[in-house]
Amino acid sequence: MNNPDKIVTHPSKSTCYHCGEDCKEEILPFDGKEFCCTGCKLVYEVLNENDLCSYYEIADNPGLNQKSVSSKNNRFDYLDDTDIISKLVDFQNSGETHITFSMPMIHCASCIWLLENLHKINAGIVSGRVDFIKKKVQIKYHQEEISLREVVKLLSRIGYEPTINLADVNKKTAPASDKKLIYKLAVAGFCFGNMMLFSLPEYFAEAELLGNGFKKTFNYLNVLLALPVFFYAATDYYQSAWIAVRNKGVNMDVPIAIGIITLFTYSLYDIFGPGNEGYMDTLGGLLFFLLIGKFYQQKTYDTLSFDRDYKSYFPIAVTKIVREDEVVIPLIKLNVGDIIKIRNEELVPADSILLEGEAYIDYSFVTGEEVPVIRKRGELIYAGGRQKGKSLLLTVQKSPSQGYLTDLWNNDSFEKEKTNTLESLANRVSGKFTVTVLLVALSALVYWSWEGQVALGVLSFTSVLIITCPCALAMSTPFTLGNTLRVFGQGKFFLKNSQVIERLAKVDTVVFDKTGTLTAPSQASVKYFGEPLSDESKSLIKTMVNQSTHALSNRINTYLDGVKSLVLNAIEEVQGKGICTIYKSQEIKLGSADFVGADNHDLPEGGNLVFFAIESLILGYFFIQSGLRKGIREVVTEIQQGRTVHFLSGDQDHERFNLKKVFGDQILMNFNQGPTDKLAYIQQLNENEANTLMIGDGLNDAGALREAMVGIALTDKITNFSPASDAIMDASMIQKLPAFLKFTQTSKNIIKASFGLSFTYNLVGVYFAVQGLVSPVFCAILMPISSISVIVFTTLTTNYLAYKRGLKEKIV
Repeated sequence: MNNPDKIVTHPSKSTCYHCGEDCKEEILPFDGKEFCCTGCKLVYEVLNENDLCSYYEIADNPGLNQKSVSSKNNRFDYLDDTDIISKLVDFQNSGETHITFSMPMIHCASCIWLLENLHKINAGIVSGRVDFIKKKVQIKYHQEEISLREVVKLLSRIGYEPTINLADVNKKTAPASDKKLIYKLAVAGFCFGNMMLFSLPEYFAEAELLGNGFKKTFNYLNVLLALPVFFYAATDYYQSAWIAVRNKGVNMDVPIAIGIITLFTYSLYDIFGPGNEGYMDTLGGLLFFLLIGKFYQQKTYDTLSFDRDYKSYFPIAVTKIVREDEVVIPLIKLNVGDIIKIRNEELVPADSILLEGEAYIDYSFVTGEEVPVIRKRGELIYAGGRQKGKSLLLTVQKSPSQGYLTDLWNNDSFEKEKTNTLESLANRVSGKFTVTVLLVALSALVYWSWEGQVALGVLSFTSVLIITCPCALAMSTPFTLGNTLRVFGQGKFFLKNSQVIERLAKVDTVVFDKTGTLTAPSQASVKYFGEPLSDESKSLIKTMVNQSTHALSNRINTYLDGVKSLVLNAIEEVQGKGICTIYKSQEIKLGSADFVGADNHDLPEGGNLVFFAIESLILGYFFIQSGLRKGIREVVTEIQQGRTVHFLSGDQDHERFNLKKVFGDQILMNFNQGPTDKLAYIQQLNENEANTLMIGDGLNDAGALREAMVGIALTDKITNFSPASDAIMDASMIQKLPAFLKFTQTSKNIIKASFGLSFTYNLVGVYFAVQGLVSPVFCAILMPISSISVIVFTTLTTNYLAYKRGLKEKIV
């Protein structure tokens, strides 16, 4: 009996079912399929055992050849070392570990599908999430069920061994060029240049002296030169078009691929049939200019993407301890070994070791679970955790990654409900556009063939397919919104993503949280009334407010500048009410009248009251008059034009009269609003179909920021980063808020104008192409120019208008 898995040597030509390469040395039959090596066969076995062979249905031969993969079993043993693991992982708790791998071999839809279905191969893997543009995958797994070494071995077994280089863990590098595209461009350029040389007899009358023999020889040489162009340089278009067709879709590469195949086939017939010159030189020029356009588009996209990734991040700041003094520095200046202070509700910016006491860390930003975990002195706290309770002292163990924090900010758990956007509209139009182009091109071919001019019909058919450019239409939205993101970022207004711009353009209701938003800490006036405070009492109050990030706590902290703090074991902050602690066996409270049990009668009006009590005995109170931010009246007045404005405040009603005096009677004001009240208020507005914009400080209003259609966290030092917000604005830029809102409308108009530009180009191009008045080579030159024109138009227009409106200091 024959062995079905018997190795066949010296085979006839066959291709590997997994990677698609020729089986040159041996064939390994298995399960009715043939493989070029044991590695490819093993990958198929793994996928087949786990019912994941749909991998092969998404794209033809999507796997990578496994001949070069090392078979050593111990080469990943170093991944069991705890120090190595701590350097590589993004997050780890008692239940699961998160890690991001770089995988340059990710190249198609099958790769994405397989890497996002790893949990079906091993139950210890929770999920996989692929970033196709950056060629990265984030994997979450249960470390009790599968180790990091086993995860990497699994990836290697299925043909996706990650690139692990510990020396480059913290290094930021610009995206590398696509070498395959450069090679194809070089081949197309070489062949096109020589084709034009051999085609000279067709362009000059004096070439008749060469005779038909030379002309035919040159035509045959053009055919030989066309082979690498057709079978190598154009392969990206074939693959992209085939994947789209197999998935019952049509992308912009479908008409290009059809045009290339038609021109090549007809030229073969024209040269070997009637003995004419054919259009091989046209085919070479077509591919050469198409690839030049593709290379330029890729370089432009990579440049803008790199600029967005590493230059336009929101500038998170952190409090660094320097010789017992507190210094606020930007995250990019934080180094390993620095000692930092994290207050209640603040985000841990980098993996750090707790130096003293206990920490209650909320990792909902990372895992989605809101239950705080306890960390003891000497334990590691991962970036992205949020402290719940008294302030902490930490020492930084791993260089901070602003990219990691931004990825967390864009986590799906914080994503707002998706609506129809201009980007989705462009994609839908592009799809229908491509089908329409195919019909127009086919009509031109049929018409000219009916008229007896088949050659002209083929040229018209190819020209229509090439000159029309849905990519210009599709690029309008991302480039305009991308440039707007950069403009806003340079103006210290940092948006989570481009969808926020479109939502801002729809806003018709603006809600301000008063404290810390309308008011400025620098304008505050603080006075104390009551029993004189001893030095010990001042130190006690200083220590309590120093643990809090609340606006009123910060103002008292500033008032007591120079007072030394005490050492307190436990400080509890009740959100929106006050702070309490135990000192020398006595209960100390600092907060609102209701919180400490004070009488509200015969107290001054026109400001905030913060009471100081020991064992329920009221010793006095701080009277804080919060001065309004400079220019805030003009900001609110301008926003009111065409929008409804609301004020929310956790304070008493005593400031209503003063606020109405400044802002007028048209604003709807609500006081005594706690965090849940603010959330309910936004929910009520949304139920009434309002498009809400909530502006707060990100502390007591995180729920409202998340509930609003757009939430903006306004901050003076950018230390209170809230993942619930859609944007972060430096408080010094609040005067430009109306201009930012207006510019979102301008961005939509720029997109519409670029749509019009793209449609006009395509209509004019088709008009000439169907008549055969333009050659496919000329069309190939025009096609990338149309894309470039859209890029230039959107970039220059966005930056120029931003400059004219004072949102940019320079045009470029």
